[in-house]
Amino acid sequence: MLNREDKKFLRGIFSKYDYIMTTSQLKEEKLFYRDIQRLLNDGYIEKIKRGYYAWVEATTKTEVQIIRGMFPDAVLCMETALFYYRYSDRNPAEWSITIDKNVSRNRTSIDYPFVKAYRVEPPLVTLGETTGEIDYIKIRIYDRDRTICDILRNMNRMDKEIFNKAIQSYVKDPQKNIPNLMEYAKVLRVQKKVKDLIGVWL
Repeated sequence: MLNREDKKFLRGIFSKYDYIMTTSQLKEEKLFYRDIQRLLNDGYIEKIKRGYYAWVEATTKTEVQIIRGMFPDAVLCMETALFYYRYSDRNPAEWSITIDKNVSRNRTSIDYPFVKAYRVEPPLVTLGETTGEIDYIKIRIYDRDRTICDILRNMNRMDKEIFNKAIQSYVKDPQKNIPNLMEYAKVLRVQKKVKDLIGVWL
């Protein structure tokens, strides 16, 4: 078992990564296979996915902390963003994230939390990105206007009730930004849908 100082030192290392570290990050911190196995065996860390380890004392982590730790390069989107902005009253069963299409599919193949990944061209990942907060945790999430463009792009795969409520909620939202909406719509090629499905209400 670790002595008090070693435990404090290692906890400090994990804290820099929000208590979730990859194998490569552990190696960068000079913690190698033997060290990882010892920490696993002694119960200080746990394996949450191949190549991902969490500090056990911090396993009261919320799902959003795990998502942020495992996908720092992703942005929350679609149903997750709709619920965040109260455009939907259905708490999603999975976390919707947008991620670079070149990222390995193995990264998003996890048992927990449930994740639905939308893969896009690299320049589109940050389009309309803003900062939000869930459970006091800062997160990357799309703004209202990008979120609406996204659901227009994916409307044929969405629940119609959720889609219609989201559109109506956006139209009534005083924080909507129509110039942003039109800018994103042009880039994401949903200008006609914006005109046909939202323009009539404005």
